[in-house]
Amino acid sequence: MRTFEEIYDIAANRKGGPSGLEKGLAKPLPVKKLAAIPDDRWLSCMAKCVFQAGFNWKVVDAKWPGTEDAFNGFDIGKCASMSDEDIDRLLSDKRIIRHGTKIRSVQQNAVFVLDLAREYGSAGTTFANWPVEDYIGLLALLKKRGARLGGNTGQYFLRFMGVDSFVLSRDVVGRLVAEGVVDGAPSSKKAMQAIQDAFNAWRAESGRSLTEISRVLAMSIG
Repeated sequence: MRTFEEIYDIAANRKGGPSGLEKGLAKPLPVKKLAAIPDDRWLSCMAKCVFQAGFNWKVVDAKWPGTEDAFNGFDIGKCASMSDEDIDRLLSDKRIIRHGTKIRSVQQNAVFVLDLAREYGSAGTTFANWPVEDYIGLLALLKKRGARLGGNTGQYFLRFMGVDSFVLSRDVVGRLVAEGVVDGAPSSKKAMQAIQDAFNAWRAESGRSLTEISRVLAMSIG
């Protein structure tokens, strides 16, 4: 496995030098800012990522103001208490993408957010204070207790909200394969642990966030 510095140099050469590479990097939000994000915004982003999965993101973006209205601004209490009749009504609402299981997931994820608030104080506190060295544990939590938040959907949700994170895109996986960390797209706990271990090593070496490292890996390929 190459050092992070070596991979950084590969990416920089592809992007016209270090300055070009740095322009493409993003950093996670500070812990205090993450913790202060209201629960309804976490639910909104969960829902948007679920609706985007396997669908044209531009269409979802165009419909999102109407979707916010249809789901009462993703008010946690109202969404968690949605009845079958509410879901049937939403299936006829032209403001949103009318996909039954995705609509149902909003109610299920509202319950999930409520549970996190009871356990940790708020969803923001949960995500902000999760140990970065066990990011895969957070992904496992989303998959187990959330609705339709496994795989890349959960990863993009965390990235879009500003959580320190890696996204296992095709390019990131390509770099991980090239470094001998995995032999293909991860499909087991063992593979995910190997990826976490590699990111932890690169993080310790470089002092950079998972988010930055993930972007460097991606740009070393694509």
